[in-house]
Amino acid sequence: MRHLKTTAATVLAAMWLVPAAQAQSGDAAETLRQIERYRQMLLEGNPADLVSAAGEELWKTKRGPKNVSLEQCDLGLGPGVVDGAYAQLPRYFADTGQVMDFESRLVHCMVTLQGFKREDVIKKPFSGRGQEHTDIEKFVSYVADMSRDMPIKVPQSHPAEKASYERGEKIFFYRAGPYDFACSTCHAVDGQRIRLQDLPNLTQPKAAQRAFATWPAYRVSLGAIRTMQWRMADCFRQQRFPYLEYGSQASIDLITYIGVKAEGGTYDGPGIKR
Repeated sequence: MRHLKTTAATVLAAMWLVPAAQAQSGDAAETLRQIERYRQMLLEGNPADLVSAAGEELWKTKRGPKNVSLEQCDLGLGPGVVDGAYAQLPRYFADTGQVMDFESRLVHCMVTLQGFKREDVIKKPFSGRGQEHTDIEKFVSYVADMSRDMPIKVPQSHPAEKASYERGEKIFFYRAGPYDFACSTCHAVDGQRIRLQDLPNLTQPKAAQRAFATWPAYRVSLGAIRTMQWRMADCFRQQRFPYLEYGSQASIDLITYIGVKAEGGTYDGPGIKR
């Protein structure tokens, strides 16, 4: 608790430093440096570690109508292999004939291995403000943590994987909605920022690597872990697009597009965001 209090105090101090630095220097580079300093301070006590620990325990617990654990879930590297799996998803799975990201594959394992009903599993994938993390958020945190410091390598060897990337690219640049927005409106230009949040140019490898490597992430402003599926859905909301269905093909294709762009990077999640 003492460590968490110290971290909180440091973070609050950093939050004051950012606008002060901006006002005094007016230098965009200095502002970005202070923002990065703020993020590094947050990393000193990432609450995602606690969620990951809860996810590991739940992953190994026998549950569901079939009373089995998820320890034999095949995430693409063989049944039961979780080390490095998150950094290599989305990918094609022969048993479903589909390209799946981690969350859609997780739902598949909960249904086929444990006997849960899909509609029950995806009914509420994300926790609300002040609520306990959902099982999905716990699982994502745990499996993502098992890919830390491993290379990002989203495969493109199967025709279905290539098709998913191509669809994701089209969705990324598709302009529509009341504001005529696209994902690319915010994320295909260098040097853009909303308030204190810089907007990475996801068409560039380094920016894509950094973005892909730090999701899922603990959102300080929400007090909760947020997954990549949540990130895609929230971007659609901000564009005033129709609701992006959880685990939909469009969401998986977008994640595939970003993941392929991020190849060569090192996975560093779960991350922490403002």
